[in-house]
Amino acid sequence: MRRTPGLFLLFISLAPVATWAQDLPPQPKADSEICIAKVSNISASVVIVDRMTERLAKSLRGNKIGVLIMDSSTTTDRKLHPTSENGEESKSKECDYILLTQIVDPKAQPYEPQMPPISIGGRAPSVDASDPLGGSSGPVHRDSLQISFALFRTDRFKPVLDTVILAEPSGHASDNLLSAMDRESNRVGNELKKK
Repeated sequence: MRRTPGLFLLFISLAPVATWAQDLPPQPKADSEICIAKVSNISASVVIVDRMTERLAKSLRGNKIGVLIMDSSTTTDRKLHPTSENGEESKSKECDYILLTQIVDPKAQPYEPQMPPISIGGRAPSVDASDPLGGSSGPVHRDSLQISFALFRTDRFKPVLDTVILAEPSGHASDNLLSAMDRESNRVGNELKKK
């Protein structure tokens, strides 16, 4: 009979730990399947979002991560969150995670907190080969675009990863976005391999 109170006390003392562990966001696993929502472009720049989505998927596959591309798109809301379409489609495809990606012009959101840009010697122009005036209009100045992305477990609303990277201007607008998709893939891959 003396063991019963001891076991009862042990059970009662471990119950809060079990409850506390459920409140923590689940750690990503490297062998997980990720559903990628189509990239959303809320900037004024012309972007072929299907090309960006395909590049992101290709880069993730290159990192040995299971990927499925969804038909549903990333939300156009400033704060990334899975839409009901994202949730339904990811469950039907039996994915463990949803990856949302959004291309944003930081200057279009003047009231959002932003990092101050560092510029030495002013902004360098980039010559755009697709200039309809054949380069006679002078150099084309481009601002950086912001790539916001978030990784969610399919059964949670709190992101496992929620961050922003800058796509620096280069000779052609899509080139810097393609390299940004590669950087996003590397960041997601690193997050999945942490534990």
